[in-house]
Amino acid sequence: MKTCEFNPFGTNLSQDDALNSLKLATLNSDDGELFFEQRQTETITFDDGRVKSANFDTSEGMGLRSVYGEITGYAHSTELSHSALLKMVPTVQHASQGEVSNFADSPLRQNKKLYDPLEPISELPFSEKVKLLQEIDDFSRNLDPRIKQVTATISASTQKILILRPDGTSFSDIRPMVRFNISLLVEKNGRRENGYTGIGGRSKLLSFLKPETWKSAASEALRIAKVNLEARPAPAGVMDLVLGPGWPGILLHEAIGHGLEADFNRKKTSAFSELMGKRIAAPGVTVFDDGTIPNRRGSITIDDEGTPSQKTKLIDDGKLVGYMHDRQNSRLMGLKSTGNGRRQSYAHAPMPRMTNTYMQAGNEDPKNLVQNLKNGLYAVGFGGGQVDITNGKFVFSCTEAYRVRDGKIAEAVKGATLIGDGASALKKIKGIGNDLSLDPGIGNCGKAGQWVPVGVGQPSLYISGLTVGGVSN
Repeated sequence: MKTCEFNPFGTNLSQDDALNSLKLATLNSDDGELFFEQRQTETITFDDGRVKSANFDTSEGMGLRSVYGEITGYAHSTELSHSALLKMVPTVQHASQGEVSNFADSPLRQNKKLYDPLEPISELPFSEKVKLLQEIDDFSRNLDPRIKQVTATISASTQKILILRPDGTSFSDIRPMVRFNISLLVEKNGRRENGYTGIGGRSKLLSFLKPETWKSAASEALRIAKVNLEARPAPAGVMDLVLGPGWPGILLHEAIGHGLEADFNRKKTSAFSELMGKRIAAPGVTVFDDGTIPNRRGSITIDDEGTPSQKTKLIDDGKLVGYMHDRQNSRLMGLKSTGNGRRQSYAHAPMPRMTNTYMQAGNEDPKNLVQNLKNGLYAVGFGGGQVDITNGKFVFSCTEAYRVRDGKIAEAVKGATLIGDGASALKKIKGIGNDLSLDPGIGNCGKAGQWVPVGVGQPSLYISGLTVGGVSN
């Protein structure tokens, strides 16, 4: 269902009063804006044959920002009124050093839209969503008699934003988001294992709830659960790996993605600081951050500063060629924003964040990559991980992995963790498949306490000599 534009101005706050307050707050500053947001979210979880939880949330607020050099003044309020805005101004004014500055120009406008302005929550009545979840539960339980529990979740949201600049220009966006998750618990001979899959994006809810779509998702969750039932403890040691396409790109996202965000490099706290133009990865490795892919979870028509989203090349044939910028860091570094200024909500100031980060496809047949692996792991699913931005060291858990012996995929293993650092891992890439794919639309990224939706992707990769944590032989 189409939705209407967000208009935060009314009897309690006129556009003229908002603009005058913004001008006052940003006087003698380098940059700043007034960010308005309205968000609606509905999540329904069906577990063990009944509705376990149903949440509907509506939030609305505004954030006022003034930037002077490296200093940011920020205040926010849930009340859209002139009186609330006037209370925010003195706090934000502290960012100014009291000297006349050259205020940054507003972002250039564009007409391109990467997703339709939708209200996916309204596509189906609540009762119909519950009925559909019951149908999904019934179908899933009949897939295999070993299934003991089914958990399915439907989530939809609409985020409406309006950005007002001190020169009177404004930018707006309406961002839909939908997601469907399903988890199956299976049991065999007293052993219980889970299988999980999820799909999502900036699209209609009904496009993800077609019978063929959710049935495929349920079957995939069962496949993973059955794999886990037979999985053996993972070996430990240094070994070669082949990573599958798509979701394993989360390792790329964490291991090097954050390290290529501009704020860490301007402050020289990234493992990739001062390496522009130098080789940081194996030949053939080309990496993009691309927020312009239609309907993807990490895509944004404009970022949360009003800058149009872009496709930014970060690594070109192994050499570092770009960072991801917001307005503040790009100005301080003498560059242009790449449309990566993002924030979790009106209560947060923007910072450089990834959108959809992926590695470009190579020329090799993925089957050949596995056949070239004599003794190692084939990892196709990843869970959570931890990364130290300052040195790029990471630890990631594998959710689906297999032993490979003499180029043949053998038994499934569980409990494998990959340990290394992004800079070294990039240089250990020995083969790049021709099968680039993106994740199914379920990614979230955390940084400095803020969470934003993102996408990842990669082709199959052969990486030599990574440390695998598991069970020692």
